[in-house]
Amino acid sequence: MELRHLRYFEAVVKERNFTRAAESLGVAQPPLSRQIRELEHELGVQLFDRDSRPVRLTEAGRIFHDQASQILSNVEQLRRSMERIGKASKRRYAIGFVASVVYGAMPDVVREFRDTAGDLDVELLEMTTLEQVAALKDGRIDAGIGRLQIDDPAIARSVLAQERLVLAVQADHELSRRDTVSLRDLTDHRLIVYPSQPRPSYIDQVLGMLRDERVYPQFLTEVRDVQVALGLVASAAGVALVPISMKRVQRDDVRYLPVRENNAFSPIILSTRVADESSETATLRQIAGRLYG
Repeated sequence: MELRHLRYFEAVVKERNFTRAAESLGVAQPPLSRQIRELEHELGVQLFDRDSRPVRLTEAGRIFHDQASQILSNVEQLRRSMERIGKASKRRYAIGFVASVVYGAMPDVVREFRDTAGDLDVELLEMTTLEQVAALKDGRIDAGIGRLQIDDPAIARSVLAQERLVLAVQADHELSRRDTVSLRDLTDHRLIVYPSQPRPSYIDQVLGMLRDERVYPQFLTEVRDVQVALGLVASAAGVALVPISMKRVQRDDVRYLPVRENNAFSPIILSTRVADESSETATLRQIAGRLYG
């Protein structure tokens, strides 16, 4: 299977007609039909119902279309990235980050790194820790700042900090009158956790910590990210365990209560490729270790 097969397949899906698809690709119709037959033969399934007018996808074709579209989109994104790098006057250094770290020392780290490495075009990309590992191995990023310790022999990890967790509650919530809370106080309250996808993620870290304390909240609400979680907290829809740096998000309708348990923390982890011995990555490690430490 080659990219040519996927592009021909996508053209037929778009045009819903083999002749028009061939015209849009600038090829003759017989070669296009032959390429589609080769693809179907290799896959062992029929992708199109050729007896219908216009041409329709079979069930197998619909499943294949979902994956083929994603592959072609990724290839196009890669092509544009390479084109951008080729035109850039500066060398690119990409850093992936999870959203919650932007409220702590991460902006200071990036700012000093930019000032120190003036000949670099430093690019920031929001992605989960799991996505960072894949992007590091693919070469799409050079470093990642996340919260999960994912074991992979190709990735070097440095724990920059152990950030305390606090409980975010609505300003008039019954717990808001306390100075501190215990994880056991969460048993009877709806706990809002994030991110819902992909997994594993910070949500699993929080639930694992609660299980270690034999705390099993009766009600859970999974949401996309920390901002949505805080919005639901402000709406009195539940409470949420968030990193203490989230206190920088000033809201009159949300209070942040210290958690008494010693294990109520979330690590901040710098991930790089094991084989990366570049001076840029060494500089980033040094700056991040100092500012977080």
